[in-house]
Amino acid sequence: MAKIKKINHVAVAVADLDASLAFWRDAMGIELHHVEDVPSQKAAVAFLPVGESEVELVKPTSDDSGLAKFVAEKGGGLHHLCFEVDHIDEMLEELKSKGVRLIDETARTLPGRKMAFVHPKSTGGVLVELYEITE
Repeated sequence: MAKIKKINHVAVAVADLDASLAFWRDAMGIELHHVEDVPSQKAAVAFLPVGESEVELVKPTSDDSGLAKFVAEKGGGLHHLCFEVDHIDEMLEELKSKGVRLIDETARTLPGRKMAFVHPKSTGGVLVELYEITE
């Protein structure tokens, strides 16, 4: 049986990374590790480690993404919660067998990791990401 290992990150959708960093980095004192362009997600992501987890500030880089729609409709805010799991393929099979609605029926493979999203209609309204470190 697959297990959740930890909260990997909490993603906050933002319209402006610099303005958001004024709070998270400058006011809260969370050190910015780096900013990365993530073309597969049509986003720029600022990574702010907190203990064994991270706060990720996620800014859309394209107007035609779900993230851009989220920011346009809500002005930003908590976008998703990411759980690191030990075996993502097993976790997806378990969730499917329990009737959980998935956005990704199979995990997406990226360098060093696999990821998949669970539909908010199955989670009480929270977009949940599952994440497995593969390196």
